[in-house]
Amino acid sequence: MNTMTLWHMSGWGFVALACAALLVGFSKTAVSGANTVSLAIFAAVLPARASTGVLLPVLIAGDVLAVLTYRRHAHWPTLWRLFPAVAAGVVAGTLFLMWADDGIVRTSIGAILLLMAGVTLWRRRDNGGAGDAPDTVTTRAGRAKARSYGVLGGFTTMVANAGGPVMSLYLLSAGFRKLGFLGTSAFFFLIVNVSKVPFSAGLGLIDGRSLLLDAALAVFVVPGALFGKWAVNRINQRLFEQLVIAATVVGGVQLLLR
Repeated sequence: MNTMTLWHMSGWGFVALACAALLVGFSKTAVSGANTVSLAIFAAVLPARASTGVLLPVLIAGDVLAVLTYRRHAHWPTLWRLFPAVAAGVVAGTLFLMWADDGIVRTSIGAILLLMAGVTLWRRRDNGGAGDAPDTVTTRAGRAKARSYGVLGGFTTMVANAGGPVMSLYLLSAGFRKLGFLGTSAFFFLIVNVSKVPFSAGLGLIDGRSLLLDAALAVFVVPGALFGKWAVNRINQRLFEQLVIAATVVGGVQLLLR
């Protein structure tokens, strides 16, 4: 961890990180996947690898607020189907981080996000935008889809904290409505992000100084989450889904262009 960078950033750099933390809170309680913009801001202000370690505790703070807000709406059968595949993806992502440079990481994840956004749009065009009901995705094809999205979600969340768009696309394709979507993703990312902490610490991406910066930034997550809670009740289902897909595309493009 480059602690000199953490403690000698400009005032504008800290302001940018604070705005990104606000957006994390908003994305966790309103438009999941929008925090890919936060990922880009953190990577612009801090060294790319170090930024993933600083961002992770900020994301966990947002996850806690999201769970408190939407805990009654989680769909646990979906979560249990995903977790084994996600664990495999996290391990693969850890191994990938041990040798891949920042350019390879960004290009790989950006391409994956754009590809999956395109597949989701194609599927929604074919079936009129209606996915399977979440409690009926128990077919062999449904289980295979859960495993593939789970591995990709675990991989992308480990290497760049960019699992949000991947899981957003899976939940949309599975037919989740707005509150079920937010409740399921809240528990999913709280559990997954907490499980990533030992891996990130082992890679030297989290240390005492980075956690002090996180403590300052976590303050800004709260108003973002409160604004998201207010805004989500004013967003209809169709607009909600469009915003999630748009955030995924923006995040993928940003990763490819950075």
